[in-house]
Amino acid sequence: MLDAIETDRTRDDLAVHIVFLGDLVDRGPDSAGVIERLRGTLPANSVTFLAGNHEEVMLDCYDGNAERCGAWLQYGGLQTLESYGLTRTEIFAQPELLPELMQARIPPEHINFLRTFEDQVQIGDYLFVHAGVRPGVSFEQQAPKDLRWIREEFLSDTSDHGSIVVHGHTISEEIDVKSNRIGVDIGCYINGKLAALVLEGAERGRLIARA
Repeated sequence: MLDAIETDRTRDDLAVHIVFLGDLVDRGPDSAGVIERLRGTLPANSVTFLAGNHEEVMLDCYDGNAERCGAWLQYGGLQTLESYGLTRTEIFAQPELLPELMQARIPPEHINFLRTFEDQVQIGDYLFVHAGVRPGVSFEQQAPKDLRWIREEFLSDTSDHGSIVVHGHTISEEIDVKSNRIGVDIGCYINGKLAALVLEGAERGRLIARA
């Protein structure tokens, strides 16, 4: 996908701002490699990383909230920890000590990188978030929990939010374009396809690359 973006931007010599919508961890066998790659040089003039619910739970577990670790392991946390070299024996031996194990084995620069992720960013007529927004609440007053976790209340709402909301979190077969929102999560961890929405002025396009 990054190669496709590089090809697209160099074709017309465009200034590019890439927004990553979160859930960069847990959704594959090499979360550590993903983080390391994204800490490097990217084909963009500017980059914004948004926090998803998966980053939230990973950091919460890392910071000592062992109660959230069990659920996290069931939806991708196990694979994330394995990507950092932890074995399943280590992970399940003493679950209550998992935060300490994470602190010992995950590079601090990866954790510090995840802590820089933002909750939302407004660019032109678009608001970018991970999951969605709470209808009827101003962007400035949105709760991080809603921005990272909300589903049906946002997805079923047809009101004008003031800006088109671009989001991930909820999987659809193709890029999901509605009058007030655009969903770009097409289920890469299931089908190997990753979507990028290209916004240029009033034009909308898309790039899809195999993972």
